Amino acid sequence: MSTPVHPVNRLRPRRSCLAVPGSNPRFLEKAQGLPADQVFLDLEDACAPLAKPGARHTIVKFLNEGDWTGKTRVVRVNDWTTEWTYRDVVTVVEGAGQNLDCIMLPKVQSAEQVVALDLLLTQIEKTMGFEPGKIGIEAQIENAQGLNNVNAIAQASPRVETIIFGPADFMASINMKSLVVGEQPPGYPADAYHYILMKILMAARANNLQAIDGPYLQIRNVEGYRAVAQRAAALGFDGKWVLHPGQVDASNEIFSPSQEDYDHAELILDAYDYYTSEAGGKKGSAMLGDEMIDEASRKMALVISGKGRAAGMKRTSTFEIPEA
Repeated sequence: MSTPVHPVNRLRPRRSCLAVPGSNPRFLEKAQGLPADQVFLDLEDACAPLAKPGARHTIVKFLNEGDWTGKTRVVRVNDWTTEWTYRDVVTVVEGAGQNLDCIMLPKVQSAEQVVALDLLLTQIEKTMGFEPGKIGIEAQIENAQGLNNVNAIAQASPRVETIIFGPADFMASINMKSLVVGEQPPGYPADAYHYILMKILMAARANNLQAIDGPYLQIRNVEGYRAVAQRAAALGFDGKWVLHPGQVDASNEIFSPSQEDYDHAELILDAYDYYTSEAGGKKGSAMLGDEMIDEASRKMALVISGKGRAAGMKRTSTFEIPEA
């Protein structure tokens, strides 16, 4: 496996991950102007089989000539059980590898499938003179076998950046009684996705990866999207797929901390730094207003502040050293 020459930021902002059909130039053009953190140009489900060969070259053109400033640039290739995967990777990476951040691999069922993609990427990078290991991998879990192997998948390559839940294929693979992707199946009084999401989240966090929730297909039902996104955000997921421009703002908002929480997290970090210092009395715990803070508080605050900083949020309050 490969090691980057320079450190790669594997924890890029991914509050909103916009899916764009790779065979649709109009959508590819429009996507560049939308405020999504990540855009993935799709060669899989969004492309008809006869359109896939041409879509590879369309994607290369738009990656090289488009303005994707501020966005993580990803291409979703077809899964390894198809005849298209290797040609997807070779064409896209050889043609636009310098303007590509990650390859998304769908329907991942084993660590070996991730290793195979890692090795192919390494071969292309060496052939083309690209920086080894720079291109990341996003692994999409879409069936029971993939979920059972998610820990091994998360550890399969240093290129892996995210673990993604693919609800539509997953629901079909386990015979879930629902036709609305992302919604709860009728007749089940609890959250049917809780175990799946938590298992993906634990595998991601144990390996310092991001966890991303998949799509909500009722694209005009923004309130339904918000409800599903809030569930994933509450658990600790980093972002969610968006299939329509109307979902982008909702996703960015839901997966960002509130201004109040962001300010409070930054205050905790400043206060903890002060109180544990010589000037602050070298205290292991201290009071910030009516709240006791300690090392655990600092760790929790780091999570919120990190999300806020990644979202470009600005502080509206400052820590003031208490008078002696």
